[in-house]
Amino acid sequence: MKPVNREAAARSIALFLEALGYDQLTGDLAGTPERVAEAFATELLSGEHVDLSALIRAGAGPLESKPGLILVRRIAISTVCPHHLLPAIGYADVAYWPTTHVLGLGTLTKLANACARRLSLQEAIGERVVAALMDHGSASGAFCRVELLHTCLSARGSEQAEARLVTVAAAGTLSGSAAATQILLALGSAQP
Repeated sequence: MKPVNREAAARSIALFLEALGYDQLTGDLAGTPERVAEAFATELLSGEHVDLSALIRAGAGPLESKPGLILVRRIAISTVCPHHLLPAIGYADVAYWPTTHVLGLGTLTKLANACARRLSLQEAIGERVVAALMDHGSASGAFCRVELLHTCLSARGSEQAEARLVTVAAAGTLSGSAAATQILLALGSAQP
């Protein structure tokens, strides 16, 4: 991906606002183009520049016992819909079966956020998490359930303020229907 050009992004936001009829960027709109460019560059799309392999390597330690399945629930994530450039917010549940290394809990949360903070369809977030755990985290199986509130669905279109989209990705020993069902049941029976 190319480096971010904040000045060009801010100019584009100013032109966008002007095209929508806001020809005077004063008062509450003063500085908005720069703030929007900065928010997208440093926060909303910050995952685009994260090397997932390096992130996992930095947070991995040797496996000293057989811990079994590791599951972290309700990792807060957000993404930006590539269709409308509107945010979606919610949670990811990440599970994996370690073989030679175990990842720190903070590493799992950083991984979920790095995979989400992109221009991304929701389905791709879980697929990226699972692929990273399988390819770089020495997992024999990986699972990711993502549940998001999409503002492109709640604030426009059919205006479904409470609708949530749920997607599931799994690989390896956690990809069979029995394994996925067991994890989904555990997630459903656990208290939020």
